Amino acid sequence: MANSMAEQLQQEMVCEGLLECIHGLKGLDKACFRVLVESEEPLPIDDVADQVDRERSTAYRSIQRLLQSGCVQKEQVNYDDGGYYHVYSPTDSSDIAADMQRQLNDWYAKMGLLIQEFEETYERGGKPDTDE
Repeated sequence: MANSMAEQLQQEMVCEGLLECIHGLKGLDKACFRVLVESEEPLPIDDVADQVDRERSTAYRSIQRLLQSGCVQKEQVNYDDGGYYHVYSPTDSSDIAADMQRQLNDWYAKMGLLIQEFEETYERGGKPDTDE
């Protein structure tokens, strides 16, 4: 991944790149997400692991990152004779997009304040405040 914003803007991006850029998700996370999006029904972790050709525990960690980012939802399915298991499905794309837009707006506002602070700090040869 590019180090500076200028480098990032020069890179060709695809929509799944937003999952990496905004949520810090990795290749396996995106592959698990894609499996869930392409499935017609919610999937248990074993099915996700099989489809991405990884161990159950590895797929589970990716699903956990997707849950934390809000890209995936978890549902409990109960067995008739007791016990349960979980199935996973993608969050509605409009909800994910709205969350990413909110995060982008928050970032933009924060950067705007930092740019203003930079300008005020360094105008006419000013020096930044230090804690030393």
